[in-house]
Amino acid sequence: MQQSPAANYADLTIYLDSKHLKFEKRIDLFFPHGHRADAPACLLIVNDGQDAQALHLRETLHKLTAKKAVRPTIIAAVHATERIQEYGTANIPDYAKRGSKAHLYTAFLIEELMPALEQRFVLAQQADCRAIFGCSLGGLSAFDIAWHHSWLFGRVGVCSGAFWWRKHSANDSFANSDRIIHAVVRNGHHKRGLKFWFEAGTDDEKEDRNNNGIIDAIDDTLDLIGELHHKGYNTLTDVRYLEIQGGQHNQRTWAKAFPDFMLWAFGYLPTT
Repeated sequence: MQQSPAANYADLTIYLDSKHLKFEKRIDLFFPHGHRADAPACLLIVNDGQDAQALHLRETLHKLTAKKAVRPTIIAAVHATERIQEYGTANIPDYAKRGSKAHLYTAFLIEELMPALEQRFVLAQQADCRAIFGCSLGGLSAFDIAWHHSWLFGRVGVCSGAFWWRKHSANDSFANSDRIIHAVVRNGHHKRGLKFWFEAGTDDEKEDRNNNGIIDAIDDTLDLIGELHHKGYNTLTDVRYLEIQGGQHNQRTWAKAFPDFMLWAFGYLPTT
């Protein structure tokens, strides 16, 4: 593991040679306000780490931890390398064979990045103090990873998730059953302790394939929440859905949503 004091925007940048992906991965690290190296911190893994500055990760983390609104948290923002192939659903590429390396990216996170972070930093061990977050295709990846590794990540956040990811092109035919991640949840089982945060914007896109007056980005997200409900998740306590009026499919909207996710995932629990 190589590291540099601060590469551009990050508090610290490390580089890992991945045996799974066969190339070097860059990870930008952000530390909470007043970070103490000897005190256990929560951990947030963020996909598309190259967008960290546009998402205002550092400013949001420092502001919320300075106000003691959230628990001390280290953010590890992983830069995408072959984004269209690294992100997706592990071992289930879509109809265009995108996501062919999603299983390798998952293995990199679980078997290489997490041990490296645990060796380098003092991290809380409870799953509810560890989360993974992503936007668009990176959000689909984050959901898939958390779903299959709920023992490691107790929280997952998704902005404008690419939940349209499907087995067949919508140009050829359309069926809700074609959506891959919905089927993964439908055919899976309840993961005790795992909680979900979703954001979608009313201007995320214009497509409305079933002509119900609701754009597909919102439909796909709400349908996934429905699948989670059928698996026994309480949509009031286990799921948060944030719909942003006028929200678009861009980093500007996602940056506005990120503080809400941080407060939901790492906010101090009320005392009794």
